[in-house]
Amino acid sequence: MMEFGGPRRVRRETVKTTIDAEGRVFKISVAAELADMHPQTLRVFEARGLISPQRSPKNTRLYSQRDVERLRRIQQMTSQEGLNLAAVETVLKMEKRVEEMRAELERMRQRASELERRVSSERGD
Repeated sequence: MMEFGGPRRVRRETVKTTIDAEGRVFKISVAAELADMHPQTLRVFEARGLISPQRSPKNTRLYSQRDVERLRRIQQMTSQEGLNLAAVETVLKMEKRVEEMRAELERMRQRASELERRVSSERGD
């Protein structure tokens, strides 16, 4: 019979990892669990065009953190706000368009600022 002398010390290390919001790392079961919904619901959302997971070489759906956040947003709109999927689709399209318009407005503001600086420097202000 082998005897062990005293308690062993176990060295534990904490490893911190970060997940890129666009990194496709979650399989459908994990993404569904993170979004608190059934995997079949994700398949329905994909069929409706509400979510577009990438596919692995073996055709496995792969979801990103941003996809999971979108799934949660869809879940919120359907369960808490009472929207049907057609309305969710419309809201998501409108949100995307608003973001595009904000980005365009920011580009226009930067361009206007650049032109104002040029005019000022040409006048010698």
